[in-house]
Amino acid sequence: MDDAGGEEEASMFETSHVLGALLASSPLLARAWDRCVAATAAAGAAAPGFLHGEDGGTVYVAFSGVKAALSAADAGAAVAGGSADAFAPVGLGGDAALRLFAPLVAAEPDAAAGEPVAVQALALQRFLKLCGSPDFQMLLNQIRGKAVVFTGHSLGGAIAALAALRYLCISSSSSTWGSAPQVLCITFGSPLLGNEALSRAILRERWSGNFCHVVSQHDIVPRLLFCPLDLVPAHIIIGMQLQQCPAGLRHSSAVTVATTRMADTDQDTLRQLIQMHVGAVALEQKLAAPATPGGSPYRPFGTYVLCSPNGAACLDNPIAAVQMLYATFASRCSPGEDSPEAAHSCYGDLVLKMPQHLLLKRRLSVEDAPSSSNYDAGVSLALEASGIGAKATEASTARQWLKTSKRAVRRPSLNCAHLATRLGRITPCRAQIEWYKALFDVETGYYDAFKQRRSFKKFSKANMNRIKLGQFWDGVLAMLDAGQLPHDFHRRAKWVNAARFYQLLVEPLDIADYHRNNLHRTRGSYVPNGRERRYDLFDRWWQEKGCTGAGGDTMSSTSAASASCRKRSKYAGLTQDPCFWARVEEAREQTESVRSDRDAAELAMKLKVLQEFERYSSELVASREVSVDVLAPQSSYTLWLEEWKQLKLRDEVRTMLLQF
Repeated sequence: MDDAGGEEEASMFETSHVLGALLASSPLLARAWDRCVAATAAAGAAAPGFLHGEDGGTVYVAFSGVKAALSAADAGAAVAGGSADAFAPVGLGGDAALRLFAPLVAAEPDAAAGEPVAVQALALQRFLKLCGSPDFQMLLNQIRGKAVVFTGHSLGGAIAALAALRYLCISSSSSTWGSAPQVLCITFGSPLLGNEALSRAILRERWSGNFCHVVSQHDIVPRLLFCPLDLVPAHIIIGMQLQQCPAGLRHSSAVTVATTRMADTDQDTLRQLIQMHVGAVALEQKLAAPATPGGSPYRPFGTYVLCSPNGAACLDNPIAAVQMLYATFASRCSPGEDSPEAAHSCYGDLVLKMPQHLLLKRRLSVEDAPSSSNYDAGVSLALEASGIGAKATEASTARQWLKTSKRAVRRPSLNCAHLATRLGRITPCRAQIEWYKALFDVETGYYDAFKQRRSFKKFSKANMNRIKLGQFWDGVLAMLDAGQLPHDFHRRAKWVNAARFYQLLVEPLDIADYHRNNLHRTRGSYVPNGRERRYDLFDRWWQEKGCTGAGGDTMSSTSAASASCRKRSKYAGLTQDPCFWARVEEAREQTESVRSDRDAAELAMKLKVLQEFERYSSELVASREVSVDVLAPQSSYTLWLEEWKQLKLRDEVRTMLLQF
């Protein structure tokens, strides 16, 4: 390893085993598992599919996957062994799902958003049925504002994750909920729920820390959907779930067929299938390659707790989670855990034995630790806790994966810190434009001064600073597109506010440059044809923050937003609609066109547009949402007002305006 890499490692700590020990020593997992067992035992025909109760001031809501498995078995998925229907990903763009998960389906912050958010069909189908039941709606009202743990085993875990997402969506879109609710979703041996787009959306909403997926070392169910869907034996997941169903349901023909087919599956072939495809995904993640054509669309999200008789390790990096799911599965099975059924039903023993093991846990011996550094020792403890011994074949690869993922997790935060330093260095460019604006506020306004190139030296300096600032922010967006910045970067107040201030100050100069070069005549209007992508994104960031101002939106929405603003005692430092001057230019062109237009229909349409702009701009001025430069004696807006006033004196114009 080079010196730089050594210095970086010297400053790092491996905490996955510490977090795992903290979780294992708390009663949280044992309480959640007890609720899962109770929910599965109560999964009769008349049961709602979930149980809830309060313990220690926390409400536990446990979901059973038995009914979902029964519906799939009755439909023939388990018999046919196919996965096209039961486990195919389904988009959340449908009417019912969109209403429930709107924040997740919202457009990506970058323009390169690819696949839509999609989740497992079987879990979604069962959850939509639950949402339509009075029992579930009553539950949501009862737990509102309380600390809640949603939990479930196997397919019940996937349903619990959807319930937690729904609860988070409600809280994020409701203004009456107050502070964010304390929500945790704990799943045990749950199959993968959604695609890469879902994982990105959860990261974007800062909900990743609300999900904790407990996975035993050799459980095939959480790993099976890494395989291509046309190779996934659906009857395995369904059969595993149905083995847990109450005694009264075990004798039905669908249950018998599903469990029999699962028992007849060759275990070695199944393990090889999973190992091959999970390994392929792990390697794909390591190389940062695009998804393999024909591969599985499913990817993990949230924190993964990899459990073994030796302890637990927590991984909150999706890439590291995939890689360690492969490494732990590839290691040798422990006695008594050599069957898929045992590995999938061992969570009760694990949550009881892990706290006991922590009390007896030995210290790492010298030969176990390949390095004397604290970081290497932490990595060794994490590997041991997840079930990979120091001398195991997979230990070396897993060790390197953990180190690589740690550096990858740190890098976006470090990039963000370096970017903050660069923002400080570029601030004088912004200050120079503010000074330029102050020079012309009284007479013409800085928009018109820049458009007319008044005081050429000052114009040249302002133009140079405008270009430098644009290059800086384009670089920021390029880093965001490349995944080099934190996923929630566009939600951080510092950057949202900095981008907004830049936009309000500089976009008028971009509009002036566009019109000075007559690009509005060759390309078309500024907003649809000349506006830089960065401004559209900054508008979206500002709106997601819950602030007013519409940017490139319609004048009516901007007016409505402005009306809801707090009343200002003086004019704004910067006009709050960044596209205001583009609208002024269009109004002046329309006014000039009306003077020579003889077509009554065309004239009426243009006059209606002008009247709408007059109303909109008057509201902005009345609410002081504009800067004083807008009202300068020689500004384009003041000149337009005079032109519009003269135009309204014409008889035919006055007559038409009275008809509106």
